[in-house]
Amino acid sequence: MLQQSRPAGEFKAGMRAIFPLIVAVLPIGLVFGAVSATKGLSPLETTLMSALVFAGGSQFVAMDIWTHPASWIGAGFAALLVNVRHLLMSASIGTKMQSFSGTKRYIAMLFLADEIWAMAEFRAGTLRLTPAWYAGIVTPFYLAWVGSSLAGALLGAFLGDPAVIGLDFAFPAVFIVLVMGFWKGPETGAVLAASGIAAVAVHQFVPGVWHIAAGALAGLATAFWKGRAREQTA
Repeated sequence: MLQQSRPAGEFKAGMRAIFPLIVAVLPIGLVFGAVSATKGLSPLETTLMSALVFAGGSQFVAMDIWTHPASWIGAGFAALLVNVRHLLMSASIGTKMQSFSGTKRYIAMLFLADEIWAMAEFRAGTLRLTPAWYAGIVTPFYLAWVGSSLAGALLGAFLGDPAVIGLDFAFPAVFIVLVMGFWKGPETGAVLAASGIAAVAVHQFVPGVWHIAAGALAGLATAFWKGRAREQTA
């Protein structure tokens, strides 16, 4: 009986761990739903996009460049640039999924949003990462994202401009909190500064979403350089 109840307990523990981020993701989902409504997407289309894509960053970028008729190649390429970071995220968390079977590992990667990855990394740093705990953080977070997107699409006309009531800041606020959770001193600050400067500079002079890739590459290069410098002085 103890072995049967343990996965249930881990699932509940995962739900408790993700709850603060669920509170934070609800306004983000509302904003996405409202934005998609202004672009002409129906509530059903908005809900399907959140359910099938499940990647807030790329969904917002897609809405930013959305036109009628939609440029599927442009939207797809923009989503690729935004989500290329998932290669690094999955490589990182994949080494900590010893408890996952091959099938469970592949399924888990389908739900590897930024918040899910961060919570899983925090967990793996102190305790064993299990499928039950991972399912506990994914399930309510996924349902909250899809549900809030639908609500935003239905209430878009009543919400008006999200910036007026500060909902537009919810997205960067969540990422600031996640980044600070990985803070390790001046080296982290150097990586963040390099990423930010590169992203802002490219955004000013290059159209499209190339600033996202530029920020990521600058951060990676700085982290690599810092790591090599640390090894040489060790």
